[in-house]
Amino acid sequence: MADRVSFLSTPYSAYQSRGMPQADEELTRVGPGTPAGEYFRRFWQPILLSKDLKDLPRRIRILGEELVAFRDRSGAAGLLEPYCVHRGVSLEFGLIADKGIRCCYHGWCFDVDGRILDTPGEPSDSTLKERLFQGAYPVHEFGGLVFAYLGPPEMKPEFPVFDTFDLPGYQLMAQTGYVWPCNWLQVKENSMDPAHLAFLHTLPGSAGFTEDLAALGVWDYVETSCGMVYIDTRRQGDQVWVRVADFIPPNIHQFPPNADPMALRTRISRPTATRWAVPIDDHHTMQIGFRHVPEGQTPNLGAGFGQDGDRSYEERQRVPGDYDAQVSIHGGTSRHGLEHLATTDRGVIMLRNMIRRGIRAVQQEQEPWRPGSPDGQTVPTYSQDRVVSGIPPAPTPQEDRQTLFKTARDVVEDCQRRAQESTRWD
Repeated sequence: MADRVSFLSTPYSAYQSRGMPQADEELTRVGPGTPAGEYFRRFWQPILLSKDLKDLPRRIRILGEELVAFRDRSGAAGLLEPYCVHRGVSLEFGLIADKGIRCCYHGWCFDVDGRILDTPGEPSDSTLKERLFQGAYPVHEFGGLVFAYLGPPEMKPEFPVFDTFDLPGYQLMAQTGYVWPCNWLQVKENSMDPAHLAFLHTLPGSAGFTEDLAALGVWDYVETSCGMVYIDTRRQGDQVWVRVADFIPPNIHQFPPNADPMALRTRISRPTATRWAVPIDDHHTMQIGFRHVPEGQTPNLGAGFGQDGDRSYEERQRVPGDYDAQVSIHGGTSRHGLEHLATTDRGVIMLRNMIRRGIRAVQQEQEPWRPGSPDGQTVPTYSQDRVVSGIPPAPTPQEDRQTLFKTARDVVEDCQRRAQESTRWD
């Protein structure tokens, strides 16, 4: 846990607060052997698009490890440690083979699982091929993304298939990863912070969000069978607009559509995206995942307004987006000892505690909690956008807040019932 700095209680008191406390080591460090790093290594992580594995190897960095991804001519994908076990030449310069990848220096050839297939130049009775392996990690391709498992081989979990991967009326489309120069945690904490929608995303000039979000909602947070959700609820006449967003440990979130005004919402809409915040290292994070595009619509698979640093610095100062807010937190890595958390941060606190439980389970040599499924196959999730009609306002503002609160909880309970019954959202 982070050490607290002294509260400032007088004007012009910056001289008393020039120190910078340490980052929360338990939550922010992701390299091999670190608490969060070992926790992350118990889950499948997306690392790049399938279409990006072409006729050349790809050097990548994930969870603080340098690796080389490739696809051989048979179509098999592999993820190997970069330095050839023979003399240490990087396999980013390797030659794609019919089976495996061949080191450019002396021609040693490695299969996707790290087995040595060929050692040209060695005597015919050499046993090097039987005695040595190149370091390798398992990969799994799904929906146009390549996923990797970087944990202990004997603890490799089943690849989780969420219900949002096959939604009636939607197309599942892989979205290119884009890199943010900051720690993974502050990126993912944003997913359980609905309060920022009413401020950051309704600034004049901000694009892609409806003005209806400017009205402050009634916010609630609930643990679920796949992690936790925030519930963001608003009223318009006799209609109640309930927005539910998922957080799925350790680093996935799903969020509902933002662009249509409430008046155009007439049915339940499932999430517009499933997104992973994959730690590249302690100071860089890749946002990558799927878009859920309604059939018949032209997909926009770009980063979206405010989701990258491509605008000029002045433009980003005038109309900041998620990228600017999150990357700027304490210079790239949040210092929790400098925070003064408020009531709107309840979801952030719950998320941190959920992550800590998983980290500590791994440290105690236990299996971390993972979202399950009643049928053992598809994992039910909760994220949605729903308008509930026929709910007249209560006599007083306080009573109406309770009405909105109850309506929202009823929506989540309906999701829980569907999850228990494994009911499709048809």
